[in-house]
Amino acid sequence: MKPPQPPILCSVLIEPRLALNFNLHQWDLLIRQARSANLLVRLGYLFDSTSLSNQLPAQPLAHIKSAQAYADRFYISLQWEINCIQNALTAVNVPLVLLKGSAYFIAENKAAKGRLFSDVDILVPEDKLLEVEMALIKAGWMTNTLDPYDQKYYRQWMHEIPPLRHLKRQTSIDVHHNILPKTTRFCPDANQLLANSVKIPEQNIWVLAPEDRVLHSAAHLFHEGEFTQGLRDLSDLDLLLKEFSTQENFWASLLQRADELQQQIPLYYALRYSHHILQTPVPGHVLKASQQQSPNRLKTALIDALFLRALMPIHDSCDNRWTGLARWLLFVRSHWLKMPVYLMIPHLLRKAYRRATGKKQH
Repeated sequence: MKPPQPPILCSVLIEPRLALNFNLHQWDLLIRQARSANLLVRLGYLFDSTSLSNQLPAQPLAHIKSAQAYADRFYISLQWEINCIQNALTAVNVPLVLLKGSAYFIAENKAAKGRLFSDVDILVPEDKLLEVEMALIKAGWMTNTLDPYDQKYYRQWMHEIPPLRHLKRQTSIDVHHNILPKTTRFCPDANQLLANSVKIPEQNIWVLAPEDRVLHSAAHLFHEGEFTQGLRDLSDLDLLLKEFSTQENFWASLLQRADELQQQIPLYYALRYSHHILQTPVPGHVLKASQQQSPNRLKTALIDALFLRALMPIHDSCDNRWTGLARWLLFVRSHWLKMPVYLMIPHLLRKAYRRATGKKQH
């Protein structure tokens, strides 16, 4: 199964100046791929940061500027939402630790540029979950996960409680007590994550340490079975690694931290595929060190065949006859990693039944 050629979007993410020679047909394809991958706004910021925006054709530039205008409004709303969560948790003696997109935003990471998402993720100590949930309910957030099985699924096995949605604003918050499910063999010690968190200057808000932000992004991407925004998440890793690599001893600290948190395998895949697909500049000795976690050649070839398809934008121009199968196999793999077989099989059967009957799934 020969992997498909890298899409035009990846080429431009690597070298933005290539777009200056595109005809309108190529621009149309680039815009469509970027929109599908939720990377259109990030593409715009990339053109801005390389002073190319004033050289772009008017037609694609209009699409990019429209997306950026929407993003500007999104970031205003996001700051308001973070403030509301902060106010809601004032009475709870717990630090507000933001995760993923909201963490990149509040920490002003480069990965925040052009990153749009649907909910705010926070991390709290597991013994504070009930207090945090009650405080958020009091402030107007409610769960819409009412099925008893779903409640058990989240509260007994997963790394988060059921998602909460605000009754008035219809905004969502995911309250985590870890970055991976309890049932996975590689679940890290959340206390280590919290103990190493970093306070945002002049704000009563924390984010994970730089190394842990990378590891969380890697764990999320390479343990999950949904790849709707896989390339966006890989681009996050690319930008985080480029930004943090300027810090002294970052690479050594990243490898050591992966050992401490049992995240060596997700880190291996993160470095391998960001380097392969987006040409992330990872030092050779770091790649070699991470390869100690690589499987045998046959399994590596199979995993490459799956991820090199699944991490592409969900667009007809990026698919081939094997893409659907690759995504399905990675979906099954995610559940194999997430839970033991005696839980996985009935869970997947339940999901299949719900899909067949049109019932809502988590």
